[in-house]
Amino acid sequence: MDITEIDREDFRNLLEEIGNTRMPFGKFGIKAYPPNGVPITDLPPEYLAWFKERGFPKGRLGELMEQVFEIKAVGMDSVFDPIRRAGGGRFPLRHTKTRAFRFD
Repeated sequence: MDITEIDREDFRNLLEEIGNTRMPFGKFGIKAYPPNGVPITDLPPEYLAWFKERGFPKGRLGELMEQVFEIKAVGMDSVFDPIRRAGGGRFPLRHTKTRAFRFD
């Protein structure tokens, strides 16, 4: 199957839209990772698989999450690397504990 310029342009637009989308709710949403939530490109595959089993959200967010899941499922996660580099690297998913020392 040949990829035409129109297909490439559509894929570029899709990647750009995916790169600009962040998780607005849930475990990786705005409340857990303020102020914007986690970029959907950096959501763990297990989290996306959970949505695959139970159903992705309605609307464009669900469609984009499904695309990210499919790309990650076939081992092409590296396609998101330019998006990550442009945004400063992979989003840190581990919460860092603030250390507090009390000397009473």
